[in-house]
Amino acid sequence: MELRSVADIEGAWIDPEFESSLIQRCRDNWTIPVSELSNHVLATFIRQRRGLELVVPEARRRIALRYLDDSELYDEELSDAIAELS
Repeated sequence: MELRSVADIEGAWIDPEFESSLIQRCRDNWTIPVSELSNHVLATFIRQRRGLELVVPEARRRIALRYLDDSELYDEELSDAIAELS
């Protein structure tokens, strides 16, 4: 179980000069341990290239376990985010 957060890799959150739902989602989850993040938030951090050394292994673990938490915007969102890294 990964107890580190994206903040542990990326540093303290710095507010940008604008607000959006994406900014809010990232801010709200920045200091949450990666193992406690929803699949949708993991996919968000992967697409935004944040905390990859933590979020990618967690995402791959969940994909291998076929772990679903009903948070993804669509089926396979987490898998698609991983695939987009290539």
